[in-house]
Amino acid sequence: MTLRLPRQPMIRNLLLALCGAGILYFVTSLLSPYNDYLVGEIALYLIALAGLSLLTGVTGQISLGHGAFMAVGAYTVALLMTHTQLNFVVELLAAVGAAAVLGLVIGVPATRLKGPYLAGMTLLVALALPPIADRWTTTFGGDQGLTTTVPNAPGTINPEEWLAWIQIIGALITLVLLANLLRSRFGRSFRAVRDDEISASLAGIHVARTKVMAFVISAACAGLAGAFLGLSTGVVNTGEFPLTLSIQLLAAMVLGGTGSLMGMWWGAILLVYLPQWSTSLSSHFNLGGGVSAYLATIIFGAVLIVVMLIAPTGMQGGLRWVWRWGVSVISGRLRQNLSSANSTP
Repeated sequence: MTLRLPRQPMIRNLLLALCGAGILYFVTSLLSPYNDYLVGEIALYLIALAGLSLLTGVTGQISLGHGAFMAVGAYTVALLMTHTQLNFVVELLAAVGAAAVLGLVIGVPATRLKGPYLAGMTLLVALALPPIADRWTTTFGGDQGLTTTVPNAPGTINPEEWLAWIQIIGALITLVLLANLLRSRFGRSFRAVRDDEISASLAGIHVARTKVMAFVISAACAGLAGAFLGLSTGVVNTGEFPLTLSIQLLAAMVLGGTGSLMGMWWGAILLVYLPQWSTSLSSHFNLGGGVSAYLATIIFGAVLIVVMLIAPTGMQGGLRWVWRWGVSVISGRLRQNLSSANSTP
């Protein structure tokens, strides 16, 4: 008797999310506070990568400005925490909404652009937003930034584990919603627009509206990730959202497997742990401060080249190929053994 998951997408995705939540609860309870902090970082980058994967991998629109959407979410939460006494969930929803509005503003003109022109426009957004925070220092805090506070942890739970769980819950909810969306008619519309806009239009799909929707959803995910990043660092300033963040997000999405929500786990893990590994290497080999500052980017680029040569469909696609190859080899040997046993007198 084999165990089969329900055919209904929402129920199946909820069950998988609950299983993942159980595993992560067990793991975080065993880790140190610092490692709990890193798990929370993985969860927040997973949210941003999942939204970017929907935009670029599923809909076919390139974005180099997701760091800007994350900055909008982070500053929204920080401003609300500084000037209001709203509920924490309301503040997160406001961050999602603010980033979604920027996604709408960017998405409407983006419907007329493709390829490098679209990438250039989103890159301009990533370059233009940080100076705004530096210009109005009384509102956005300038270099010092704005402080954020995490809700008090219940019981004896340490603050790092509590924040990690807030971020994990946000990531699991995001993945369930996106996975269900991609299995709906909207997901089919996204893929149709990516594959052939003319054919999609002839099939009755509103191409411009579909592109704008993808931008809004992707920006909303980045806004939530930015809000969590602001909570994680405790201070929101422009230094947390450099241009390299947008480029690293795009590279991590390609590494994990463009268009694959499961592959975004691998991309998020690399985004968090590559700087840790580069710091260890720098300390071990006594490298200078100048080399150490760029070592993580160098390693990231090297990993990207190697993975693209070995597995062009990303890490998740490579693991899928290895799984299918292993199953075919084992099943072939089983059939061979059975045929040998049957032919033996």
